[in-house]
Amino acid sequence: MPLTAIVLAAGEGTRMKSRHPKVMHKLLDRPLVGWTVDCARRAGCDRIIVVVGHGAQEVRDYMGTFDDVEFVEQPQQLGTGHAVRCVFDALYSGSNPLNIQGNFIVLYGDSPLVRPQTISWLATTSAARKDSCTVLTMTPPDPTGYGRIYSEDGQVKAIIEHKDCTAAQQEALRECNSGIYCFEGTALAEGITQLSNNNAQGEYYLTDMIAWLNSRGSAVSAVHCEEYTELLGVNSRVQLASANKIMQQRINQQHMEQGVTMLDPATVWIGPDVIIGQDTEILPHTLIFGHTTVGTDCVLGPNTRLINAKVGNNCLVDETIIVDSTIDNHVTCGPRAYLRGGTHLKDGAKAGTHVELKNSVVGKGSKVPHLSYLGDTTMGSGVNIGGGSITCNYDGVHKNKTTIGNNAFIGSDTMMVAPVHIGEGAVTGASSCIYEDVPAGALGIERSPQVIKEGYAAARQQRLEKGNK
Repeated sequence: MPLTAIVLAAGEGTRMKSRHPKVMHKLLDRPLVGWTVDCARRAGCDRIIVVVGHGAQEVRDYMGTFDDVEFVEQPQQLGTGHAVRCVFDALYSGSNPLNIQGNFIVLYGDSPLVRPQTISWLATTSAARKDSCTVLTMTPPDPTGYGRIYSEDGQVKAIIEHKDCTAAQQEALRECNSGIYCFEGTALAEGITQLSNNNAQGEYYLTDMIAWLNSRGSAVSAVHCEEYTELLGVNSRVQLASANKIMQQRINQQHMEQGVTMLDPATVWIGPDVIIGQDTEILPHTLIFGHTTVGTDCVLGPNTRLINAKVGNNCLVDETIIVDSTIDNHVTCGPRAYLRGGTHLKDGAKAGTHVELKNSVVGKGSKVPHLSYLGDTTMGSGVNIGGGSITCNYDGVHKNKTTIGNNAFIGSDTMMVAPVHIGEGAVTGASSCIYEDVPAGALGIERSPQVIKEGYAAARQQRLEKGNK
């Protein structure tokens, strides 16, 4: 049976106090709406429709990278029922409701914590029961503000909004509406056109579908999600912080169960697309986001950030930032190293203290131990870069390349003015400005003659004392 997800993502989210649409605020490193769409995809939805409104272009620009997502515009935000009505007006206009096959899951772009298996279970249960609507419910510790589920003999008769509950109902009805539903397509297509906005807000509410279905004698039931935190929405930055903490704990637990060690999981932040091998240890204040992969037996941190990084096996990454770069096996980085822009450290290489590498290849066993910057550089194996060395790769217009051959030795405080080539086994003298190619096996040295002035210090002191009188 076809399964379609309708993701409601049109709201402004005024409580976020933001210029951006609420659903574009990030949970870990992914916008809220991205979590919902990914959930729908992993739950087996055949079609994913995102309803956009406030800040629609920003949402479209982000979601445009997903080729399985369709968009429907809700020009005025007139309630959840109106948002679903916009989908049917845009995509099913003129269709006979009796010909709309399959079930529809209604999800929310600001509810990122629901698990795919929960949505799959909701859809499977709804189909097995042949429900016209199945409501996903929860029992939070504090149900204040949530609509309460009123059932008789397994049939959901009504969803009573909190403000409409009597004191007795508030006490007796603890099961709450999550706002997530599975509708049979024909029932939804017909009923969505019957909703009224005859209420104080003048909006169309999807919850009114329950009363309409009951009036027709249609089957409406509930499935209860035991972990209520899955169904929490994000309406403020305070709630966003709470959701981040829940997802952090969930992801970290999964990694630890798969053989990753964390000294203090509360200070480790890992994105949903990260892969980490067994026996890797993550130290405090480490953040790993994007499509990062880490091998086995590594030590990451403390105070480390990896974004879209590829880390091999048996690596030490200490107080280091790696962005869009790769390190192979047995590589050492840091403390306080910065690798970016497509940098690649090969097996056994080292980027040491206060080293920055940009768009550079460091060959097997080569070392950049400390206090150096190399940009747009390719070096071979067995190279040693002395402390304080830099490549002068930018001439104000172009980024120029430096190449360093195998087993070259770059003396401390060498400036390599690109484009320049330093040959295999070549040596540069300390404090040299190398602006011409150095042949293989040669010494390149450039420095001014040292001048000695005997007695200078005493003469200087006398001048200073005279000047102070």
